[in-house]
Amino acid sequence: MSEFHSMNIPNSLTILRILLVPVFIGFMTYGSYGLALLTLLLAGLTDAVDGYLARKLNQRTRLGTLLDPLADKLLLTSSFISLAVLHLVPSWLVILVVSRDLMLLLGTVVAHVTSTPINVTPTFLGKGTTLFQLSYVLLTILLTWRGVDRSTITPLVVLMVGFTLASGFHYLYRGYRDANAAPPLT
Repeated sequence: MSEFHSMNIPNSLTILRILLVPVFIGFMTYGSYGLALLTLLLAGLTDAVDGYLARKLNQRTRLGTLLDPLADKLLLTSSFISLAVLHLVPSWLVILVVSRDLMLLLGTVVAHVTSTPINVTPTFLGKGTTLFQLSYVLLTILLTWRGVDRSTITPLVVLMVGFTLASGFHYLYRGYRDANAAPPLT
């Protein structure tokens, strides 16, 4: 991996994705759901392109490994919070999604502070959770924009909640296992 401070095209695209968060929130706040959806899709495109370019051009950097998941979490979390504030999704659902992410963040910070090695590689459950959460956000915005009854995506809500809970518990278990496998601090 290159140096921490390396700025390249993939990292620039990741920063663009972070800068799209307030644009997305603004469109949502003012009820411009079509533009909000377009902004979200543009952010998704930058995510795909930055990952592809980082691999293809061998431009993976430490900065990129930190910023990329941060950008994803900022966009997804701001999406859920915006939808809740606008009363387009139930608050309990947002609490579940955000609590899981805060738990993962807190666990990572504690592991870092205590120098406990943990495996932060995404799992099948984690990737599935992201896929279902993103699909739910996109469909909720699309259906709201088009004036279609959102209850049609109830099966997706069930899948998303199941994956969110399962991945949260799995990451907790994996962190607990990794922490107990680490040699004690002296």
